[in-house]
Amino acid sequence: MRWLGGRESDNVEDRRGSGGSGGLVIGGGIGSLVIALIVYLLGGDPSQIIGQSDNSYQSPSMPGAQAPASPQPDDQAAKFTRVVLGSTEDVWTKLLAQEGQQYRPPTLVLFRNRTQSGCGTATSASGPFYCPGDKKLYIDLSFYDELRDRFNAPGDFAMAYVIAHEVGHYLQDELGIMDKVSAAQQRVGKRQANQLSVRLELQADFLAGVWARNNGMIEPGDIEEALQAANAIGDDRIQRETQGYVVPDAFTHGTSAQRVYWFKKGYQTGDINQGDTFNSNEDANLQ
Repeated sequence: MRWLGGRESDNVEDRRGSGGSGGLVIGGGIGSLVIALIVYLLGGDPSQIIGQSDNSYQSPSMPGAQAPASPQPDDQAAKFTRVVLGSTEDVWTKLLAQEGQQYRPPTLVLFRNRTQSGCGTATSASGPFYCPGDKKLYIDLSFYDELRDRFNAPGDFAMAYVIAHEVGHYLQDELGIMDKVSAAQQRVGKRQANQLSVRLELQADFLAGVWARNNGMIEPGDIEEALQAANAIGDDRIQRETQGYVVPDAFTHGTSAQRVYWFKKGYQTGDINQGDTFNSNEDANLQ
């Protein structure tokens, strides 16, 4: 991935030096820890698991929100993250302008170990996520090591895919899709609500693919890295690895094959209008 020398986004809040250290804070005993791990592996929004006891959000005072004064071991990863976020800003500003819409970039929060978000307490175990409560993206940069070591999905473009997926969720929020899905989920049962969640996640994968098509930084092997990452975090694969069997009705993010399919479609078309995952059955037979 040709990212060195790329424009770094200014929309980054660096809390790595703000003293947000400490142990994992998850209520409910070991059961919640296991559930949070599954959410983490799926790249999901941890607000349903983490920070349940902190529903009233106040914007934290972060005197150390600027980049740490002294060099940090993950400074290169932070620079990479800023460049990728800058690329998403450039791509979506251009593509939404073609649709007659304005793109207002989100803020991405870099943190270490633990921090406060509009969705409760975020920890390194949360994995990268988008929080609708404050419209910010959150990432502990140690996740890049997890992506390589735990998920066997190495490579800079695999990391970029994760960021682009979360930016996709921000886009869904800005375009009103997230609110419509949330309202629909309130009117149906758990199984149907899970299916809507799957469609939301697959659309974010599609949007990540559209970004990949339009970012101008692709090198040979990059798309394969992203596909490997998408394959590694499918519901079926995660369930098989964590509990030994697959329960399709419990899927919330889609199968590995579905995630790969929609990312590939976004990359192949490069067209934001081709990603209606809610009214399409073209991936119905993927296993």
